[in-house]
Amino acid sequence: MKTAFLGLGVMGYPMAGHLSAKGFDVVVFNRTARKAAAWVAQHKGARAASPAEAVDGADLVFTCLGDDPDVEDVLESALPSIGAGAVVVDHTTASPALARRFAERFAATGAGFVDAPVSGGQAGAENGRLSVMCGGESGHVERARAAMDAYASRIVHVGPSGHGQLCKAVNQICIAGLVEALSEGVHFAKAAGLDLERVYEAISGGAAQSWQMNNRMKTMAADEFDFGFAVDWMRKDLRIAIDEARSCGAQLPVTAVVDQFYADIQARGGGRYDTSSLIMRLKTAT
Repeated sequence: MKTAFLGLGVMGYPMAGHLSAKGFDVVVFNRTARKAAAWVAQHKGARAASPAEAVDGADLVFTCLGDDPDVEDVLESALPSIGAGAVVVDHTTASPALARRFAERFAATGAGFVDAPVSGGQAGAENGRLSVMCGGESGHVERARAAMDAYASRIVHVGPSGHGQLCKAVNQICIAGLVEALSEGVHFAKAAGLDLERVYEAISGGAAQSWQMNNRMKTMAADEFDFGFAVDWMRKDLRIAIDEARSCGAQLPVTAVVDQFYADIQARGGGRYDTSSLIMRLKTAT
């Protein structure tokens, strides 16, 4: 299969690399050209000067970008060159409305569109262990599944167009509350004079265990935040979730509060810190 991968950020770069390693014919495009040049120097594949050039003749087109305007900019440029029968898979965490709109536009040209945001962070992308939540027609998901298997450990078709993005909103809502709770737990343990290594050993095998605890508890305690999933991106994701909640009448009181806590981190210059940097607010309050 000929594939195009548009967007070589911290997630897209290794994801496209896994496609190449699995034998797919990959053409990449990145708006910062030096990133695409670096990818081609490291992996088997080609780079294109524009989205339209990258997708020309592609069976599968993957995008992994920043936000709705980025997806619109890149896909509008690529759309005239995407052939009937191709399937476009958008791994960007974007709005459900955008997904539904592009699904309709591509359907009119004979192409398919799958909104397929991912979870697992940079480490998941690098290790090929991402979880992918897909919205769209089942036939389109199945056509892209073998390629997505290159970088995913779990691929779930959750419903029609837009439902992949709605599922990602659920994911981010859950994470927001977990990270705040873990921040408070670590802060309390340190204030109480507990041995944090022993605390982790005691509670990580019980009901409090989570991915965040296993992967962020120790780095939180060590004030290490220069890695992982950036606060800026988390706020973008929570904005989408809160907007959708207003539309469907869902109540997200804790999510709204944590979103403002992240705004505090941004105001302190921590927009590129990992989301576990929430604990910084508690330390400065003591």
